[in-house]
Amino acid sequence: MLSIAGTDPTGGAGIQADLKSIAANGGYGMAVVTALVAQNTRGVRSVHVPPVAFLVEQLDAVSDDVEIDAVKIGMLGTVDVIRAVASWLDRVRPPVVVLDPVMVATSGDRLLEADAEEALRDLMSRADLVTPNLPELAILAGEPVAEAWDDALAQAGRVAGRHGVRVLAKGGHLAGERMPDALVEQAGGDLAVTEFPGERIATTNTHGTGCSLSSAVATRVALTGEWERAAAESKRWLAESIRHGASLGVGSGHGPVSHFAGLWTRGGTTTAPTVAEVEEDWWEHVGGIRAEIDDLAFVRGLGDGSLERDVFLGYLAQDALYLRDYARVLAEAARLAPTGDEQAFWAGAAQGAIAGELQLHESWLGPANRHDTRADAVTTAYLDHLLAAGARGDYRVLIAALLPCFWIYQDVGDRLHPLSHAEHPYRSWLDTYADPAFAASTRHAIDIVTRAAATADEKVRTAMRDAFRRSAVHERDFFDRGR
Repeated sequence: MLSIAGTDPTGGAGIQADLKSIAANGGYGMAVVTALVAQNTRGVRSVHVPPVAFLVEQLDAVSDDVEIDAVKIGMLGTVDVIRAVASWLDRVRPPVVVLDPVMVATSGDRLLEADAEEALRDLMSRADLVTPNLPELAILAGEPVAEAWDDALAQAGRVAGRHGVRVLAKGGHLAGERMPDALVEQAGGDLAVTEFPGERIATTNTHGTGCSLSSAVATRVALTGEWERAAAESKRWLAESIRHGASLGVGSGHGPVSHFAGLWTRGGTTTAPTVAEVEEDWWEHVGGIRAEIDDLAFVRGLGDGSLERDVFLGYLAQDALYLRDYARVLAEAARLAPTGDEQAFWAGAAQGAIAGELQLHESWLGPANRHDTRADAVTTAYLDHLLAAGARGDYRVLIAALLPCFWIYQDVGDRLHPLSHAEHPYRSWLDTYADPAFAASTRHAIDIVTRAAATADEKVRTAMRDAFRRSAVHERDFFDRGR
């Protein structure tokens, strides 16, 4: 998207507004400067027009290198500038050209030399759409300014017919609460009028609205190829931006619109982290909890083999109860998973949890002891947390809650396994959680969860991180046995 226009150092109109509008409506903005304007929200102070030869160099530099999908033309100012732009359009022939015939600023300042008006009318034949306000429409038609909407539509029809161009008639200068716009064009010898209703917004933040609207329409036409749709969507976007303009607090005159208000509200401004950044952040986030786990008497005794057997059996009995419902939550994750790979992974993990319960735990406890045990408060709290995450139905938060049972167990097992030896009383437990297959499964779980977090919005990512930390706390409490 190329804007050819003058500047506004306060950023509300001209090329600065064009670039914001293009970005807000889905385009990549480029800019060629026709004039340097000393202005603010209260008015124009002076205009400097650089040499026309330099303008041509700017235009050629862009078109020699970049494929241009659409051009929006704003302030041109002089006959020589208009002719240079017209000549360039004839050479390059961009697929979409929208001309905002900047003649009169919102403040009332004249922005086009009187002898350039005829040259601007000639330029209209090279445009697909012109977007004048009512005073500019009157100049183009050579008539008095329309005071009623029907008169404005008739005037736009005469300009459209005379110059063979679409006209976006704008009702912003009319009195009253209605503020309609209309796309007016000749279609097979008949005049076609498509109206876009609107209501006046009580605000003084109207600086640069013409620049912004024309740039939005040009961008959306380049994206969709549909003029009516582009005009309708651009009008809705501009109304939203006008409504939020006052919140910017820029200037003491006619302030600018807030071009990105909708994007900021719906998408936020927080940069999305990479998958690697999520992994590092979450692991550091539970660093204190991991240090507390390492310092637990249960974990130290498990590592050096001094842990009392009754304490270890009590832990295994609770773990067996935990694994039963943990497998159910893993199965729920498989049901909610969006891809076949993730479905297969969580379903396999559920099967593995059951296999682990039946094999490792029964080898220590025996079936009778396992079934006689009831879940204690720590086990119940952990399972309630996981079951609640599953019941809420948010797959991403659920798998974040499941992750510590992979990641923290594998981390503890990795560091305890070097203490294992043939005579170690808990060798089978240490070997299980340091098993390469469990490490690979943990890595897969980390990859799935952190990828989901990196692609989630900030609200969901925060909920996932919180669920992950809460599960890490439950992991710590689960290891805190035999106090």
